[in-house]
Amino acid sequence: MAENTFKIALERGDTLYGLWLALADSYSAEVCAGAGFDWLLIDSEHAPNDLRSTLAGLQALAAYPAVAPLVRPPVGDALGIKRLLDIGARNILIPMVESAEQARELVSATRYPPRGVRGVGASLARASGFGRDADYLRHADHGVCLMLQIESVAGLAALDEIAAVDGVDGVFIGPADLAASFGQLGNPGHANVQNAIRDAATRIRGTGKAAGILSTDEAQAHTYLEWGYTFVAVGTDVTLLSRASTALATRFKKS
Repeated sequence: MAENTFKIALERGDTLYGLWLALADSYSAEVCAGAGFDWLLIDSEHAPNDLRSTLAGLQALAAYPAVAPLVRPPVGDALGIKRLLDIGARNILIPMVESAEQARELVSATRYPPRGVRGVGASLARASGFGRDADYLRHADHGVCLMLQIESVAGLAALDEIAAVDGVDGVFIGPADLAASFGQLGNPGHANVQNAIRDAATRIRGTGKAAGILSTDEAQAHTYLEWGYTFVAVGTDVTLLSRASTALATRFKKS
């Protein structure tokens, strides 16, 4: 197994630009893979991806080694994480994390015993080359990059303890849910939310971990970069398609 270059880049503090894949289609994922992003995230929390479509997405992206595939499951549970790891996901973003205890459980789910509780079925797994990688069990833990998403006031309160958990490689802030938690549903630009996002970047980086965030507004994304976020999703495939198709139809109807 090759080294996890995305994980190494996070540890170096490189600035990494990403795109959200929510169309749940491997063909569109392949289109985006050649665009030049550093990473692409296959989303299963708010997109209609299941295990098989996630696998198809990973297989499509495998032909583009310059772009790192990330996967976000709908929830952080040991069974779901085990299945993602077995199909070859190495960079995993878990939503809705609110405590250091939860963070430790998630780290444990990504590690084999005695360091964790991941079930051993490597001989059946794509991750091990279907058993052809004889050393997979020895180096699998080292290759996992685990990022945790903080999206609530409770999560912010525990941010320092969450980020400090050994085995957590990065912390990702979710502006939309965070705004809702602040009582500002649909208004992530509210001053209180933005102040919290700015403070979060400083706190995450203070623990030595990478800070991540998503924004489909280019000006806002640049602001987040200035605040210290280093792995930043600057768009989503759904938003790009929606905006471009609407703009095209509008231009022709006006003419």
